[in-house]
This record gives sequence, C-alpha cells and structure tokens, in this order.
Amino acid sequence: MGTRVTLRVAVSLRRRRAEENGGREIAELTALADGSLAPDRRPSVEARVAGSAELAGLLAEQERAVSLTRNAAATVAAPAGLRARVEATQRARRTAPPRRLVAIGALATAVVAAAVIGFSVLGSGTTGERFTAALGPTALEPGASGKATLMKTSSGWRITLDATGLPRLDGGRFYEAWLRNRAGVLVPVGTFNEGRKVTLWAGVSPKDFPTFSVTRERADGDQRSSGEKVLVGAVDIGKSG
Repeated sequence: MGTRVTLRVAVSLRRRRAEENGGREIAELTALADGSLAPDRRPSVEARVAGSAELAGLLAEQERAVSLTRNAAATVAAPAGLRARVEATQRARRTAPPRRLVAIGALATAVVAAAVIGFSVLGSGTTGERFTAALGPTALEPGASGKATLMKTSSGWRITLDATGLPRLDGGRFYEAWLRNRAGVLVPVGTFNEGRKVTLWAGVSPKDFPTFSVTRERADGDQRSSGEKVLVGAVDIGKSG
C-alpha cells in the first residue's frame, strides 16, 4: 500500500512540474513574439524553438496575432473605445494564466480582424440612399434583360449591373452603360465585356439622370454613344433604400 501511494505522489508531482514547465514555455513564447522577453532569456528560448517544430508553430501563431494587431492599429482609424478593447485584450494575453494564452491570442486576432473589416465597410462611405432600375430588351438583343442597383457613396454612385442574354464582346468591341436626363444629355458610367455582376460608377445622381441604358460600342476613337441600345430602363427614384 505504501509503495502505491508513493508512486501516485511521484506521478502527480511529475505531472504538475510538466504543466508548470509547459506554462512557462508558452508564456516565454508569447513574450518572444511581442518583444517583451527578457534579453537574457532570448537565446535559450530561441534555441528551443529552433529544435522543436511544435514550438516553432506556436511561436508563428503568436507572431501572426501580434503582426495583425500592429498593422491594424497603424492603418485603421478606430474609435477610442475599440482601441481600448484591443489593448485590453493584448494586456490580458500577457498576464493571463499560461493555459489561456493561446486562446487569448486567437481572440485578439479575431477582434482586430473584425475592426479591419468593419472599418473597411464604413470607409466606403455609403449613405443608405439606394435605387434600382429594371432593364428590358430592344430589337437588337430581344432575349436580354437585367437589373441595376445604384447606391450613393462619398465617391459617387456605385452601380451594380446584372444582365443576361448579352453575348460577350471582345476584339475592340464592348458594352457601355449610360445615364440620361430628361433633356437627352447622356453621361457614360462605364464599359464592360459581359453583363454578369458588373460594377460601374456615376458622378451624377440618378434622380437627375433617371434613364439607364446599355449600348454596343467599338474602340474607334469616337466617345459618343453608338445609339445601338441593347438594354434600357428607368431608375425607380420613388423607392429608396
């Protein structure tokens, strides 16, 4: 009985030492990744990493989290509240118990990634003003149809066109989209080769230029419309959003 008890105590002590050593190792990897490791410990930790693929993988994960955090802080003008949350997460990563360090590193990455994505969307400057135009065929392409969505941004009106029934044009031939006002003035809003998921831009408001059309064109040096309409429709300015 005494032998079994002694063995169980010895095993328990070895397991506790292993956990403590592993925790210290992860803490040192985290400090190495963010530059806070004491200079006298750096050579020893770097030597262990060089000799272990597992430790090298853990270090690379921590370095990615640190790099993403720093890059986002440099490029995204986040509000003070969001910056404070990211900084708090970083502090927690340095002071948390060893078993939680890797998980908190992943959390910091997720928080910063969300900030980058959120502010990229906000940076597009959309205002919420949005109109659509149902596009019908002409005698030149009787099987064509499409829909245009026009959304106001700080840069102008972003137009998303999705059309079917238009054969692809190449070799110096292309389609061109236009907005026209009630006086017949045409404003070009972009060119394309085929009509699926096309993004166009307009510097005039569809409220002032409410007719949307698509023509067939050729690269012949003449910037005027050919008049060869293949799709045409009115922007529904009575419905916004």
